[in-house]
Amino acid sequence: MTDLTSMTIAEAKAGLANKSFTSLELTDAHLAAIEAARSLNAFILETPDHARAMARAIDARIAKGEGGPLAGIPLGIKDLFATKDVRTTACSKILGNFVPPYESTVTSQLWRDGAVMLGKLNNDEFAMGSSNETSRFGPVVNPWRREGSNTSLVPGGSSGGSASAVAAQLCMGATATDTGGSIRQPAAFTATVGVKPTYGRCSRWGIVAFASSLDQAGPIARTVRDSAILMRSMAGHDPKDTTSVDRAVPDYEAAIGKSVKGMKIGIPKEYRLDGMPAEIEKLWSEGAAWLKAAGAELVEVSLPHTKYALPAYYIVAPAEASSNLARYDGVRYGLRVPGRSIGELYENTRAEGFGDEVRRRVMIGTYVLSAGYYDAYYLRAQKVRTLIKKDFEDCFAKGVNAILTPATPSAAFGVGEKGADPVEMYLNDIFTVTVNMAGLPGIAVPAGKDAQGLPLGLQLIGRPFDEETLFSLGEVVEQAAGRFTPPRWW
Repeated sequence: MTDLTSMTIAEAKAGLANKSFTSLELTDAHLAAIEAARSLNAFILETPDHARAMARAIDARIAKGEGGPLAGIPLGIKDLFATKDVRTTACSKILGNFVPPYESTVTSQLWRDGAVMLGKLNNDEFAMGSSNETSRFGPVVNPWRREGSNTSLVPGGSSGGSASAVAAQLCMGATATDTGGSIRQPAAFTATVGVKPTYGRCSRWGIVAFASSLDQAGPIARTVRDSAILMRSMAGHDPKDTTSVDRAVPDYEAAIGKSVKGMKIGIPKEYRLDGMPAEIEKLWSEGAAWLKAAGAELVEVSLPHTKYALPAYYIVAPAEASSNLARYDGVRYGLRVPGRSIGELYENTRAEGFGDEVRRRVMIGTYVLSAGYYDAYYLRAQKVRTLIKKDFEDCFAKGVNAILTPATPSAAFGVGEKGADPVEMYLNDIFTVTVNMAGLPGIAVPAGKDAQGLPLGLQLIGRPFDEETLFSLGEVVEQAAGRFTPPRWW
């Protein structure tokens, strides 16, 4: 049964339709794979009974010819998504053993379309991190290793559990969220495909909030086609989310294989950083050559405010986080650490419940929103954000269809290697935060390996609500680069 786990979603859909195997057999194969890979720490809650019950129900629906677009496909769910009657903690101690009495909109749409839930996936606490080392459940381990080394590597963050599980073939796809690169960076580190949709494309309702104007849900999968299949089910208007956009969801899968001839691809000169590793530069050039060979036209573009994106992001995101996390006070749900007064109860609960990185960001956010500093920091960062958005609008106004950049400044690094300096960790988001600041769609696609055999990814940034173009271009890169699977050691 183990070969069932190596299939793509598209292949599994065909096998289920041909009755080559059942959803229950497919689910059991993945449950066995999860059990054998606990050393990766990708799943923090396995739900085998729940998964088998869902699979049996789907098999009955398939037998009647009523299966949906994801009928019988086993998925992993990031622990930021509320799952009804299944523990959801955002990987934070402060949420304790919180069991939501409701389902997030994105996951409810996946279940509507017939998907099966295998369990909840590890992530950085409240999605704050670039390495999946801030989780209360401990770090996730990347299934990839440097050639000839047994050093444990990070899978990226915050959606590290999602990326690790998909890369290690523990689930066929996974939900993830992206606030500053938390889908695309882990995808690049694990040779998976990660899509950050346009802001407002997927509902945020029922997802634990980090920074509300930046957060966006999206899929991580093993191929561009699989990510397109998942995106179609995850996207859509939701009246419960006021930022959700009311426009029809296209058939993203239909964009796979479409010609990219004549498309203009922007190469931003500001992304050529001082000290950029030669292998990242080479990968970027190769990606551009692949798109040119497929008929696309390459043009140099300028995004002059790129250099301000990271500092502006690390003002806006913590400010929104400090506001969103004010609700965790030890009174209504989650952890409660008693005190002699209500103020002391708040202080004790938050001091014990939040990890170091979350406390750091809450303090930064509270500082930049405080009287006397609001104009100097937060307001100025919002103005910079507007300029970053305008840079992209100016590019697209000149007929550019998409922008090609590296996804990360390096390959995956070792667990514990970058913990001492938070700023060094924040620099991992250098190529990804602009996309969130501008509310644009982005896709990370595996494109090659570094000298030590670790995967590297390329990023494509698109026009608002033009994910279809990204899927067409992403598939060109995927076809040229080939697919990578980590050698099994766990």
